[in-house]
Amino acid sequence: MSGFLSSSLARKYAMALSAFFLIFFLLMHVTINLLSVCSENAFNVASHFMGTNPLIQFAMQPILIIGVVFHFVMGFVLELKNKKAQGVKYFKDNGAANSTWMSRNMIYSGLAILAFIVLHFIDFWIPELKYKYVDVLPEDPNRYFHELQHKFENPLRVGAYIIAFVFLALHLLHGFQSAFQSMGLNNKYTKGFEKGAKAYAIVIPLLFIFIALFHHFNH
Repeated sequence: MSGFLSSSLARKYAMALSAFFLIFFLLMHVTINLLSVCSENAFNVASHFMGTNPLIQFAMQPILIIGVVFHFVMGFVLELKNKKAQGVKYFKDNGAANSTWMSRNMIYSGLAILAFIVLHFIDFWIPELKYKYVDVLPEDPNRYFHELQHKFENPLRVGAYIIAFVFLALHLLHGFQSAFQSMGLNNKYTKGFEKGAKAYAIVIPLLFIFIALFHHFNH
């Protein structure tokens, strides 16, 4: 694996694949969370299934965590290597004139999203592990909706989530373009991919923001 990832092209290819994997997860995650807006019971059922299914808990969840870690580590590695390769030319070539703000600041939007993931783990994942494996409390299939609402009572936390999802939108807008280029999707279908990618990059973060605001004002 280390030999494979020593190639610049291989690193970009692996980065793109991990990005598509996380993009699929975001779609699944927002779909389940939207149930909390439509039906308390449906959200509880879906969350209980996700939280107790052995395949999801002991196979998919570790793969997801590995995917997240891999994507961010690889992103930082690529950023550092790009900066090193550009060297003095990076400043002489006036990169700001030849690239977008998003492309020049992917590392910062990535750090903001990483901070959000840590907050999200503290809010939801760690308490869930404590509930099931430390306190060993009796399973309650109807607890998930009220736990979600409780997390969004604090306006500071809601504000942090909103800021994080704005950074996510910015990150996705450029990330999709980079992933398509790395996967060689610059062909006659490129315009269609770009439109779909822009829609995803804007709509998915907006839906997450809507969910947070909905529960903040309706708890």
